[in-house]
Amino acid sequence: MSRKHQLNARAAKVNQQTDAARKSFMTNDSFQNFTARVGLGTQNQHSDSSYGFNFVSRNRIQMEAVYRSSWLAGRAVDCRAKDMTREGIEFNSIMPPEEKDKLSRAFERLQIWKGLCDNEKWSRLYGGSIAVMLIDGQRPETPLRLDSIGRGQFKGLLVLDRWLVQPSLENLVTEYGPDLGKPKFYTVVADAQALINQKIHYTRVIRREGVELPYWQRISENGWGQSVLERLWDRLVAFDSVTSGTAQLVYKAHLRTYKVEKLRELIATGGRTFEALLKQIDMIRQFQSNEGLTLMDSTDDFETHQYSFTGLSDVIDKFGEQVCAAVETPDIILFGQSPGGISNGDDTSVRIYYDSVKADQDSCIRAGVTTLCDVVSRSELGKPLPDGFAFDFVPLWQLSDTEKAEVGAKDTNSVVQAFDSGIVDRSTALKELRQSSNTTGLWSNITDDEIKEAESEPPPVPGKKDLIDAPNDPGQKAKPEPGQGE
Repeated sequence: MSRKHQLNARAAKVNQQTDAARKSFMTNDSFQNFTARVGLGTQNQHSDSSYGFNFVSRNRIQMEAVYRSSWLAGRAVDCRAKDMTREGIEFNSIMPPEEKDKLSRAFERLQIWKGLCDNEKWSRLYGGSIAVMLIDGQRPETPLRLDSIGRGQFKGLLVLDRWLVQPSLENLVTEYGPDLGKPKFYTVVADAQALINQKIHYTRVIRREGVELPYWQRISENGWGQSVLERLWDRLVAFDSVTSGTAQLVYKAHLRTYKVEKLRELIATGGRTFEALLKQIDMIRQFQSNEGLTLMDSTDDFETHQYSFTGLSDVIDKFGEQVCAAVETPDIILFGQSPGGISNGDDTSVRIYYDSVKADQDSCIRAGVTTLCDVVSRSELGKPLPDGFAFDFVPLWQLSDTEKAEVGAKDTNSVVQAFDSGIVDRSTALKELRQSSNTTGLWSNITDDEIKEAESEPPPVPGKKDLIDAPNDPGQKAKPEPGQGE
């Protein structure tokens, strides 16, 4: 026997041993009953079940068709994107109030939140998108240098989905960090709305992916993720099939049959006899009502058949629940109504959803928003952000008027007590009160001039000053309380 035949025989033996070990592993790893053909691998219909690829994310036209034509697909894409960006941020760092207000107004004027929302939407629809920071006077193919940004240079964001840019798959980021292994450049295609054929450095973009994929699947998608609709596809088709099928049943909810003796002969003969039959049917349709009569031959037979819709609403609700689970969105958000059409007073699902959105904000867009804050600060204020700069995303769960009043009263009492005890001065107390207005709506009319005026006052004397009506003259004595002597 030749050396080649020996190697082939040895390989065949190894394969047989491997197959035997695999079968033994499969048998011992799950419940199986070969006699009853119960369990996977026992030659039953369940054993033939499998999962395959459905690469709908690669079909741009299909994605655009379902986004435009299916309201449910549109809401599955839009809801979370809007919720992640609709309330904005609040600054928690030590900055003058007027600078915070100026940064907030710049975010609104440049439509930063709309750009971030669009970036999130198109990444969820197509599987990937980038938001390009437009800095006037700088070449987009060069790395972003924050210290080179001057006043008025930042012009906003340009959102380009995955089909409008070509990532440099052969030139990847090699510097250690969160961008390691991602494309270093993005070349804008000729059909884009701006920056046509220009190369953009990765430091100038905020990159978002839809559903993140493992490495080899990401390679097959040109480095992008997949659309959120791809996982949802079978459940979306099932839900639309159920609702469309139910709508079709409405047309057949009330069927009427009319039996005519020797109908085939009448149709075959034609002529006046057949025309007389059609005329009779038209007369029945015209005069038949809850007050009319139906005239027919004694040998004819007229019947009505009604369809019962019992149970269809439960089926639709169950398929709707599967859609909600697939997009991680409660039905009150996705469908715009509470279960059963009325509110059951339980807000647990909405709070869980808002917590999930908060987690996505922190893990997915916080880094990009931090960079934007620094860019906006240099462009609007002419200086970088101060040390210890921090911000929080405004909570999506909004307090009621009663809850705001309770929180406002507690916050005000806390600040007043700190001021009366001499822990903080009057200017700090006024800043704290105005900052609490983001939550409570109170004290929003405290002006910058009042805060600056308070900064020039001497330190507070415990129990001797009032927070709002402090005397301008340090030597002025406080008025005695009624009933007390001078």
